Amino acid sequence: MTTTLVTGANKGLGYETARRLIAAGHTVYVGSRDAARGRRAAGQLGAGARAVQLDVTDDASVAAAVRTIETNGGLDVLVNNAGIEVRGPDNEVAGAAEVTADMMREAFETNVFGTVRVTHAFLPLLQRSASAVVVNVSSGLASLTRVTDPDHPAAAYPGVAYPASKTAVNMITVQYAKAFPDMRINAVEPGFTKTDLNGHTGIQSVEEGAEIIVRMAQVGPDGPTGGYFDAAGPLPW
Repeated sequence: MTTTLVTGANKGLGYETARRLIAAGHTVYVGSRDAARGRRAAGQLGAGARAVQLDVTDDASVAAAVRTIETNGGLDVLVNNAGIEVRGPDNEVAGAAEVTADMMREAFETNVFGTVRVTHAFLPLLQRSASAVVVNVSSGLASLTRVTDPDHPAAAYPGVAYPASKTAVNMITVQYAKAFPDMRINAVEPGFTKTDLNGHTGIQSVEEGAEIIVRMAQVGPDGPTGGYFDAAGPLPW
């Protein structure tokens, strides 16, 4: 039995990822900052789902989640899905002229420090697994190649905090993959998906967006590691 933790799994891409992995036979811990919402989501997902309170920005919360999952048998797959996009007072994406250090700090606290906090805390459990997998949910906006290509849609995105945080996630992914060659550790780009993060302005469904997350959560020991993928294949850094 494969045991998986998905952070930010009470809604959106995290919820759909949990649903699909349960259908594939995984036992899935539904990580949620709000305990009640996590329990509700786990109840909706049914057999195979277990709620665990987990705020990726809080050391004590993460440590408690580790204890819960360790007590119940350990962990094989970690999906670092929880993420935010920071917007300004007018709910507009803050471009280079508007972004502040506080906005950057807020984005990095969840997207970068949260990913490191959770991964670091669960490493001892993952190292006990015969086929440990880590999936870091990144973004196409993390690609420097795409963002600097005037002919690519990503180049039109004016924001600073969100893409910078996800580019950092890509570097984290590469460095962890080199450090732990027995694990499969990859970053994925779900695509512009309709979720709360973007006010449901995306162009694809959560079912479409979760495809690459679910695929990479199920890679075997001979699968890729240290890569950056979307549903069509490898992406340029």
